[in-house]
Formats: sequence, C-alpha cells, structure tokens
Amino acid sequence: MFEDVYRGRRVLVTGHTGFKGSWLSLWLLHLGAEVGGFSVDVPSTPANFDVLELKKRIRHYQGDVRNREMLAAAIDDFRPDIVFHLAAQSLVRKSYADPAGTFETNAMGTLNLLECLRTRPWVQVAVLITSDKAYRNVEWCWGYREDDAVGGKDPYSGSKGAAELVAYSYYQSFFKDGDMRMATTRAGNVIGGGDWALDRIVPDCMRAWSDGQAVTVRNPNATRPWQHVLEPLSGYLSLGRHLWKRSRGTIGESFNFGPDSSVDQTVGELLEAMAQRWPGRRWETPENVFGAHEANLLKLCCDKALHFLGWHAVLRFNETVEFTVDWYQTYYGREQDMFKFSLAQIERYASLAQQRGLAWTE
Repeated sequence: MFEDVYRGRRVLVTGHTGFKGSWLSLWLLHLGAEVGGFSVDVPSTPANFDVLELKKRIRHYQGDVRNREMLAAAIDDFRPDIVFHLAAQSLVRKSYADPAGTFETNAMGTLNLLECLRTRPWVQVAVLITSDKAYRNVEWCWGYREDDAVGGKDPYSGSKGAAELVAYSYYQSFFKDGDMRMATTRAGNVIGGGDWALDRIVPDCMRAWSDGQAVTVRNPNATRPWQHVLEPLSGYLSLGRHLWKRSRGTIGESFNFGPDSSVDQTVGELLEAMAQRWPGRRWETPENVFGAHEANLLKLCCDKALHFLGWHAVLRFNETVEFTVDWYQTYYGREQDMFKFSLAQIERYASLAQQRGLAWTE
C-alpha cells in the first residue's frame, strides 16, 4: 500500500495516544514504519493506545506541544523522516470551558511544530491535521472547498482556523522554496472502535450500552458527515505518499477528507443503525441541554483529493456502523486480542478499498 513509502522510515505522530493518532500509529506499524509518538498524556480510561499496547511497540515521548523545547528534544532524538501532526484539544464543548488552552494547543502547538521543522532539514514531509470545523460554517447545503474562508464561532473552530493560517504563513515564508514538503488536511466526525472521549455520540453510547443503560443525546436531529476513522487516515497516508513523491498539486496545499455526499444521516439515524447491531439499546433527549453553539450541518467537498490523490471514501454508511459496533462488542466481550482484531479491520478495510479501485492500495 501507498507505494511502500513508509516501510523502514521513521515516522513521528504527535497526539499518538488519541483516538485517530493511535489508529494511525497502528497502521504505520503495519506498513513497516519505525513509529515515534509525542503526546502530553493518555486522554481517557480506557484508551485505544493502552488497549493496543502501543507504548511497547513504538518510541513513546511524553510532552506538551505547547512546550517547544520538549517537542524539539523529541524530534532531535527520533530524527523522523515524516511527521503527522494530530496533537490537539479536540472537543468543542471543552473549548468553551478552556478557550485559552484550546488556542494554545491547537494554534500555538502547530506553530511550535513548524518552528522546529524549519531548522531540522532531515524532516522531509509534514502532514498537518486540523479539522472540518476550521471552516467558517454558515450551514449551507453544499460542501466546503479548500479555498473557502476559515474561522468559526466557537473557540475550537477558531483555534483550528488559526492553525490553518499559521501553516499557510509558515509554508509561504519558510518552506515554499525548500526541501521539506507540507500540507494540511481537514476532516471530522470520525467514528470507530477505540474512541472513549467524552461528549462524543459513539463512545457515550458504548459506555452506556455496555452497562445496560440509556444514553443521553443532546441533538438527535443534527446531521454529520459520518465516516470511519480509517477513511481520513487513508487520506493522510495517501497525501504523505504524494508529498514524498513530490506529486503535482500537493505541496503546500490543503485537502478535505470526508464521506460521499450521500452520507448525511442524522444523529438519530446513526443511533438507530447502531442499535440494530446492539439490540435493546435505548437513548433519551433531556429537556434542558447545554446551550453553546454547535453546528447542525457541515459538509465537505472532496473533489480535490479525488483529482490529485485518487482518494475517495471506501465504506458505505452501514459498513461504517458495522466496523464500529463490532469493535466495541469484541472489546467488551473480551474474547479476542484487540491488537490483532484492529489489524484485521485495517486489512479488511484495505481489501474493500482495493476492490473499489482506490489508488493508495497499489
């Protein structure tokens, strides 16, 4: 896969203890990379990072991206060829409770990484992950394109828009004419096994349902572009491959990674689909909910990724739900090695991608 560009190379993942970062680290190991990770902590109990026992399988560095010296020390010690930057404060509601920390982590953390990379010529590729919420969302019915305005109403969205502006400025000022190739990516609302973050619909359901409890749902009518975690990760890895190969139209650019435009199910429809695979499960909507702004509709146009990377989403909505619920049922059933089971899901996903003609499977 990915023309084997990751095999034998040192790849650093910031935020490797998080949901997406742990899956990306696992996939990179599967691709034959030597993986290093930099993260401030393990964000939840349980955590996918612990379930997969990644600490003993990769080079683990503990540190805060807000501390440039700690980040620089890890980069100097590991000397990566490629960096995937996922370290972030990733929760909208938490951004209201700690707006300063959110901006410091998401915007200044990105700046600290780029400041480190501009003086370390051995790093050849950097893929910076922001969010679909980086866009200034006016909830129109068509997908946002990469050149639409960034910046949002809530601190999380604003911090991700700010990270995009930092990345653009650094690329134009320091990397445009150099050897280090970078790009940013925007995706969001990923679901899949191993997510135990608070205030996310799937982990909230899995925690409650595994105990036979009803789950509380704030907004069952909100529409989200649901996609399995492996979908954007295949996009990040595809982009890294093309940056490594210096492919046309990729260096210094931004790319959206999202599901097919037909995937526009509501939270309620997602709950119904998950409950079909976990019979008897219930949910309820309280009368008084937290009143901070949350978008009801946000869609991405992914034509650019299709054109330049040959990338599009693999899974249909029912397959996304199947992959997700099966992982949690396996975990709570405690009948299988979750490292092997998760690798099997990656292999199954790759097999479906190959059957459906995805370029990265070559």
